[in-house]
Amino acid sequence: MRKIRLLILVLLITPSIVFAQNKKVDVTFSKCVDGDTAKFILNEEEITVRFLAIDTPETKHPTKGEEPYGKEASDFTCKSIQNASSIILEYDDNSNTYDKYNRHLVWVYVDDVLLQDELIKKGLAKVAYLYGDYAYTEQLQASEKIAQKQQIGIWSDEKPTAKSTLKDYWLLIVLAIAIIIVYIFSTKGRKKINRKIKSKVKSEMKKEVKDEFKKWIS
Repeated sequence: MRKIRLLILVLLITPSIVFAQNKKVDVTFSKCVDGDTAKFILNEEEITVRFLAIDTPETKHPTKGEEPYGKEASDFTCKSIQNASSIILEYDDNSNTYDKYNRHLVWVYVDDVLLQDELIKKGLAKVAYLYGDYAYTEQLQASEKIAQKQQIGIWSDEKPTAKSTLKDYWLLIVLAIAIIIVYIFSTKGRKKINRKIKSKVKSEMKKEVKDEFKKWIS
């Protein structure tokens, strides 16, 4: 009877153990994307991974361009996964497996260290996109409070200047043209332009009179 009970207990526990083991998968590095996104090889297939529960500053946004600390976050993530001996992805029970872009939503372990937490600690990311009771939310929030208190990275008062985008230059050009047009059609602008025209006309007339006078006396 005791053996039967033990067998039943083993059968009940085993599925949960297998499921827990299936939540974590070993992957290899494939390609860097930015601070909170990367590509890995899983079962001989390249997958795109979006780091769960965090958001790093943009580096390649079509309108925002490169935000402060975006490059630092991207470089840190890329260096971490490129130099890692072991990369493990963990799927959270309370999160969707994929986002709307078909990216895997996971916790990322680099040499047994949670990469999301490291980014938060260095002030290169903030806790974001919480749509469930995720496994390590409290850990990340605690690290975020420390980073805010220390005023490091994105929580710092002094932030590096982000690179201007092509769109910014076009906006400046359009603004400059608009100012010139307004000035030309303003009363003051018209008067100044008229004075210049009148001055030029007078100068040309004087020149012509002088030329005619020279011809006449000769």
